[in-house]
Amino acid sequence: MFLLDTNTLIYLFKQQGQVAVQLQNHPAREVFIPSVVLFELEYGVLRSTRPAQQRAGIDLALKAYGVVGMDYASAKAAAWVKHTLEVVGTPIGPCDQLIAGMALANDAILITRNTREFERVSGLRVENWYE
Repeated sequence: MFLLDTNTLIYLFKQQGQVAVQLQNHPAREVFIPSVVLFELEYGVLRSTRPAQQRAGIDLALKAYGVVGMDYASAKAAAWVKHTLEVVGTPIGPCDQLIAGMALANDAILITRNTREFERVSGLRVENWYE
């Protein structure tokens, strides 16, 4: 199971990097979008100077891939992420905490170009499909 981070979807929409090629190498049934990523994308649409273009990208992604919601296991894992990173003084952003928790709870590989931040999370599997 693969979870797509916000930046990965933005690169897909813009046809940048190797994201589209990588996605073609994996069955769509194995690829999911975390609900927190949808929140970030929807906020981006509201702030965009090209909202119709961004909306079209989101709609295509939602037709192709499933959505993983925030459940209790994800919330518990995200709380662990937040706590453990704060204790060692290397916190990550609130949305990234939730996305990491969702990936951990679903035993998924997180697809992101933001590997430096997410690799701080013990046990989180991360891949960069941009390069």
